[in-house]
Amino acid sequence: MIRSLYTAATGMAAQQLDQDVVANNLANVNTVGFKKSRADFLDLMYQIYAKAGAETSQGNQLPVGIEIGMGVKPISTQKIFSQGDYQQTGNQFDWAIEQDGFFQFDDNGTTYYSRAGNLKINADGALVNSEGLKLLPNITIPTGTVTFTIDSGGTWTAADAGGISLATGRLELAKFVNSAGLTSVGRNLYAKTVASGEPVTGYPGVTGMGTVSQRYLEMSNVSVIDEMVKMIAGQRAYEINSKAIQTADNMLSIINNLKR
Repeated sequence: MIRSLYTAATGMAAQQLDQDVVANNLANVNTVGFKKSRADFLDLMYQIYAKAGAETSQGNQLPVGIEIGMGVKPISTQKIFSQGDYQQTGNQFDWAIEQDGFFQFDDNGTTYYSRAGNLKINADGALVNSEGLKLLPNITIPTGTVTFTIDSGGTWTAADAGGISLATGRLELAKFVNSAGLTSVGRNLYAKTVASGEPVTGYPGVTGMGTVSQRYLEMSNVSVIDEMVKMIAGQRAYEINSKAIQTADNMLSIINNLKR
């Protein structure tokens, strides 16, 4: 009976973690480029009282065994890199990546990766993210620039009021064999890990790399309805596990009261 107490407790802990993941998803429902997470779980080890296929004393073979599970444990929180909805902004420095790829940003020699393309211009004319990290490869807007355009293949042009080109270049994106293996460092940024593999860089629209859309932003891929359903299901699962603890406690109370 004590075993069921601990088993149900693991279920409550697992559902609490699942609610934490859901809450973070909902908190970032309007975060540009945010990718939702999903909690994954594994069942724990089993106590085996009889193995399936074992012979009985009469020489018969057991078709099934007796296995008692010991509960559940969290194994991962996986990022889901499905495409978010696009929002048209009209801002020439708002860019969205269609399909695979990440923007690259430099933080004092460390490269981070992001799907958020809401860029700004710093005091030196360089394109940076909202925290001032420079876009890689570096794009500097020349003085006198009136219009800035970037096509789906990443080729950008800065022009003056007369339409004369002042500077041009081409954006590079990065992608990973296992994007889910990236580690989230906050601030809309990801860092590579051994699980993600090394980044492969290339021009947009080339060798499987996604394309770029100017004056659009990729919003969060969180579905409020889906997350609310998960929240309700998790709450009920939490309640059910608490009921299992109460039931086990009542059965122990009956045993304790057998002798008065």
